[in-house]
Amino acid sequence: MFYARRPSAATIAKVIDDSQRLPLSYGSPGVLHHPGSRRVDATEVLLGQGPEVYTRACLALTAWRQFDIGWVELHPTGAPVTTGTDVAVLIRHFGFWSLNGCRVVDQVGGDAHGRSRFGYVYGTLPTHAEAGEERFEVSLDANSGAVVYRIRAVSWPFAAIAHLGQPVVRHLQARFRHDSAAAMRRAAGVPGTAGTP
Repeated sequence: MFYARRPSAATIAKVIDDSQRLPLSYGSPGVLHHPGSRRVDATEVLLGQGPEVYTRACLALTAWRQFDIGWVELHPTGAPVTTGTDVAVLIRHFGFWSLNGCRVVDQVGGDAHGRSRFGYVYGTLPTHAEAGEERFEVSLDANSGAVVYRIRAVSWPFAAIAHLGQPVVRHLQARFRHDSAAAMRRAAGVPGTAGTP
């Protein structure tokens, strides 16, 4: 959904409320596991070392801090990261705004192969310009102590304007992954990152 000016809080709330009656825009959850020929984008960044950094990173994901990047906002603030939660991603770009509905469709967690993991996957709703899924995950390697933040996404155009503006969409997606990684480094307290000790 596109707007010439920032949508009001009431408009955002109505879009989120209406989303609860919508299906996913791409069928059943799980396209990240079986993307077929669709493009997959991924980013991975080291957040630091040790359980304390991992705990801070998990708390940051729980609070959706990966969206604290200035030109993107997640609504409602404080939404739970549990399966079935509907959210809207508000994006300011090139003089206009878009509001994109998503639903948490899966959880990431547990310990496997010497690594603890935490995160979640959200999928797009018909109010989103793109269709697909995106996973946000942090992990702690038991051997090295490395704490890593990963984004993995598969998407394709859904709205007509997204088809027409694919170069712009791809640029914004890459910018989001870069800025999101920086936001998680700040949230995890990585020394030398703006806004951290």
